[in-house]
Amino acid sequence: MRPVALLLAIAIAAGPGAAMAEAPGQAADASAIPYTIADFDRVEKIDAHIHVHGRADRLIARAAADRFRLLTINVDYPDFPTLAAQLEAAASLHKRYPERVAFAGTFSDAHFSSPHWTAMALRQIDDAIAQGAVAIKIWKNFGMVIQDPPGTYVMLDDRRLDPLFERIESAGVVLIAHQAEPLNCWLPLDQMTVRGDRDYFSEHPQYYMYRHPEMPSHDTILAARDRMLAAHPNLRFDGAHLASLEWDVQKVAAFLDEFPAARVDMAARLVHLEYQASKNWKRVRRFLIRYQDRILYGSDDAYGPDDSDDAALAAVHDGWVEDWRFLASAEPMHSLDFDASFRGLQLPRSVIDKIYRRNAEALFRGAWTPPTR
Repeated sequence: MRPVALLLAIAIAAGPGAAMAEAPGQAADASAIPYTIADFDRVEKIDAHIHVHGRADRLIARAAADRFRLLTINVDYPDFPTLAAQLEAAASLHKRYPERVAFAGTFSDAHFSSPHWTAMALRQIDDAIAQGAVAIKIWKNFGMVIQDPPGTYVMLDDRRLDPLFERIESAGVVLIAHQAEPLNCWLPLDQMTVRGDRDYFSEHPQYYMYRHPEMPSHDTILAARDRMLAAHPNLRFDGAHLASLEWDVQKVAAFLDEFPAARVDMAARLVHLEYQASKNWKRVRRFLIRYQDRILYGSDDAYGPDDSDDAALAAVHDGWVEDWRFLASAEPMHSLDFDASFRGLQLPRSVIDKIYRRNAEALFRGAWTPPTR
């Protein structure tokens, strides 16, 4: 579960966001006036990166109360339910709550070396799209897990993946890609910047690349992704987790500049923006304002299949509120993940509206539709 920032003090009326105010004598631009904490459950929002399993009726009711629509993402991840169960749950949620839930399908890496693998993967993609998927997820197993028989790691620019990317592009859906990991993954535990990464890689040593120097480097994995993007310039692309460049907003900016059609989401990486804000608040805020059309909000929360767990339901809600506090308010804050204090970014409401809703609506066209009567 992602870390939660803790409030240290009550909201301050005039914070760092006041720099966005108009000069004297000019009419104030309403779109530049920041939201407040009180606006959280008044503003329509989209969590464009969440993992919902099972029926999740209580979660959907909570999301509706919090004014959230959801994009639930299926992943070929061994800690999650089977891909068949994930697709069944996601398609059911979309069918029952078309105005509230959209979903991304995926495909299995099983039997990748088989000559029949491409056809099997294409069938999985087609099946997901036929059931309403607006995106397809490709996971970090490409670059970090799958190997050819000689022991070579399979990267995202492998020619055997080209038919999948071509199918995704021709279908007009989005490729959501999680390649590599936070840069902390390649560092000793005591050099990692945030507690959440220390905890995760301690508990998942198979993905802790510092312990596996024989495995590909962070740069190698991302270079392969970038070669794939250069080879497929018309592919609609969402780089999950700030495109795995989370440690430096200038690196994310360089990626977005190189690939103008790409988008990125914040899922599970807001803590890295908070960490950077504790050191250079203005740089983080300038980045989000400059690239306001290219960034999507996402939580990366995993919920279900048990829909009766009150603590799990509260954790999703509380995480949404704390993320809003960081992006929309100017409050002093502190995180359990690192020692330094920081302040909320108090982004203009026009920027919040894009990051929280408009960018997802534009990227995942027609994803959330009113139910037929």
